[in-house]
Amino acid sequence: MAALQATLPSISAAIAAFVGLALIGGLIGLVGTVVVRRLRNPVGKYRLLYGAVLFPYALLSYGVFALTGSGAAFLTALPAIPELLDGVLSQFVTFLAAGCIWLVSYLPTVRGVREVRDLELATSTAISKMARYIVGLSVLLTVILTPLQVFSLESSLLAPALTLIVLILGLLYASPWVIPLLRSTATPTGERADRLEQLRSRAGLSVRDARILDTENEETASTIVRGPPNYRRLFVTSTFLDVFDDETATALLAIEAGKLRTHVFEIRLGTVLVASIALIASVIGIGPQWPLLGLSLGVVLIGFWLARRRIRATDEYAAEQAGRTTVADALTEYADVHALEPTRRRVPNPLSIKVALGDRIDRLRTARDR
Repeated sequence: MAALQATLPSISAAIAAFVGLALIGGLIGLVGTVVVRRLRNPVGKYRLLYGAVLFPYALLSYGVFALTGSGAAFLTALPAIPELLDGVLSQFVTFLAAGCIWLVSYLPTVRGVREVRDLELATSTAISKMARYIVGLSVLLTVILTPLQVFSLESSLLAPALTLIVLILGLLYASPWVIPLLRSTATPTGERADRLEQLRSRAGLSVRDARILDTENEETASTIVRGPPNYRRLFVTSTFLDVFDDETATALLAIEAGKLRTHVFEIRLGTVLVASIALIASVIGIGPQWPLLGLSLGVVLIGFWLARRRIRATDEYAAEQAGRTTVADALTEYADVHALEPTRRRVPNPLSIKVALGDRIDRLRTARDR
């Protein structure tokens, strides 16, 4: 990302910008956690706070640092470095600074999450894990995005389009190797390995191998499958194996298998890619502005609608594997473990990529009753 300014800000100005953004972020996190804890279904609202408020604010902070050249300004406090590394380190420092803004914003919410979910997670543990994630992600983004600057032209769509394509391909296909770099993982052995193999077989989930994510203190019982078709890897949290019995675990893994068959993840990322490219083209003036803006919105609406339909198809596949009652009970138990209240909507939210959990449970039970 090229800075808008011809000259870099002084390091004092860069530090002032960082401190100001950090203070605002901390205040947003503090106010957000106070509000969320007073709402119904606070765990679900915390997820909304992270995704709809804190994450966009971190992106905004990155934009501020990148456009003002603050990353390069921070480097002036260090001894002289080779010119070849200057751009790489500036990019890394910019990502790291934005990550620190996220960390400061996230810090006030840790206590609230711990209390609403009745966890024994120490704040220091949560922050250290998040800090490791931020550093690792900053390194990966720097390695991926720095070479794309060669194609950067201020009036061209090529650089942002390539950046989005590379990031989405990374999410789709490089995750089996990236996730272990960002989080603590272990290869299942002994009884755990045998149990996982049996659960995968019963759920119809075909993957090359599996890894266990350490979530002993976080109590996050979840699974994800990532990777190209010939190298899919299952990531399952240690809590998932501890709290769910075989019947429930099979049903939840069958949902993951259904997501693979219905290409839910690909549809979501494809929607984001096409809509973002159309939006960027509209903003920077490549092509007719309003038609491109309309195209971006149309792609979002159609893509999100299709993703919601694919989620329903996912539940149907899981029901075939494990039974409707079992899948409905498994989703209910998943919500209980995470202190979530299954939400329901009379009218689907066209700007939501997910189906309300309560609606999924009700649909499975209603179809069973018929």
